[in-house]
Order: sequence, then C-alpha cells, then structure tokens
Amino acid sequence: MANKSPQPEVSSPSLRVWAPAVALGWLVPGGGHFLLKRSGRGSLIGLSVAALFLLGLMMRGAMFQPQTGDLLTTIIYTGGFIGNLCSGLFYLLAIWLGYAQPDVAGHVHDYGTKFLVAAGLLNLLAIVDAYEIATGRKN
Repeated sequence: MANKSPQPEVSSPSLRVWAPAVALGWLVPGGGHFLLKRSGRGSLIGLSVAALFLLGLMMRGAMFQPQTGDLLTTIIYTGGFIGNLCSGLFYLLAIWLGYAQPDVAGHVHDYGTKFLVAAGLLNLLAIVDAYEIATGRKN
C-alpha cells in the first residue's frame, strides 16, 4: 500500500476579503468587479445585465413571486423569484416603482419573463466570479 502524503490544509478566506465584492456585485451588477479593479469586466457585466433586464421590461415580462402548491410549481416560481432577485438594484427599483405585469399568454411576454430571469442569473455568475477573484482562486 502506497504511503499518502498529508494534504495541505486549505483555510477559507476571511469574510472581510470577499463579502464587500459579493454584496456590491449583487446590488449593482458589475460593481464587485469595479471594487476589485476589474473595470472592463465590470462594465461588460453591468451593460449585459442592464440590457437583458430592460429588454425584459420592454417586452412586458412578468416578475415571479414565490408560490406553493405541487412540487413543480414551487420549484418554478421560487427559482424564477430567485433569478429575478439576483438582478439586484434593477429588480428592487422595478418593484419599488410598481412594475407588476400579469403573466399573460403570448410569445413576447414569455420571452420578456425569460429575459428578466436571465439577467439575474447572469448577475449570479458575475457574483461567483467576483468571489473567486476576491479570494484569489482566479486571476
């Protein structure tokens, strides 16, 4: 049996290292990257999330609200709500200003709803990227 060398212990980074970038990255899409001095990436993320969100609003997409019921309904509506919430300030402003489109049948409205969720999911990927940069796992 081969002798295994002990694995070096990996310590988790301090909360003070990554929390500001993650929080700002959620609130302002691309903001975490600006905080980490990655302005090109931050600009691209901010513009992309803003474009997706605004296109979704212009197509009169519906915002998800968590619902309970059968398992599939719970997963779809809760997942959609989390996707919307990940848009940060865009979502908060839209809700605060009273944007609430009913979920109606139609291709354009359906695509708008998907664009709104996609904006949040893109921002979620950006938040993970900012976390990895802040902790030194990625350059």
